[in-house]
Amino acid sequence: MTQKLSVRGPQAGSGRYPTIAMQSAGTLVSSVLPLTEVLVVADCWQAEPDAEAVIHRAINTAAEIADADVGEAELAVMLTDDAGIRTLNGNWRGIDKPTNVLSFPALQPTAGAPPDVPRMLGDIAIAYQTTRREADEEKKPFDHHLSHLAVHGFLHLIGYDHENDDDAEAMEGLEREILAQLGIPDPYADREPHADRERMD
Repeated sequence: MTQKLSVRGPQAGSGRYPTIAMQSAGTLVSSVLPLTEVLVVADCWQAEPDAEAVIHRAINTAAEIADADVGEAELAVMLTDDAGIRTLNGNWRGIDKPTNVLSFPALQPTAGAPPDVPRMLGDIAIAYQTTRREADEEKKPFDHHLSHLAVHGFLHLIGYDHENDDDAEAMEGLEREILAQLGIPDPYADREPHADRERMD
């Protein structure tokens, strides 16, 4: 009888190392999770000491459910403040105001790139003050809202978008499925049927 088990690196459950499915004989079967680095660049995040673990769990769950080819690809999540994300939003999108989350998909290597070049998914930036304010206004736990923003940002990195209603429906449906797996209620449940979807970037 072949038994499958999950093996993680020294920081089990942190998401820093991909899950590797192994058979009992020790044969590698697959590696499905991206390598995620969380960078805390604003002191305000010290108020949320579990933020890094929350983000790793959310992105790992999203990677498993979205069934995208992201195994061992790299991404970075920058935990910043409203001033930092306002600068990014202004520089990259021409919008001079803070937002909750921004995603920056990486350019993919061309056909002539060396085979040992690391696969990069891109970067995600999340602002503490906006995330905290939205969680408080919506009366939801901070870690639930942070998980949603991490999932939303990750889905942008793998090609999902919400530029039109059909794309938004597909992206939101996948977000709901991922968040349900994390034990988080539907973040869109209380929204009016025709409410503006442009809440996250």
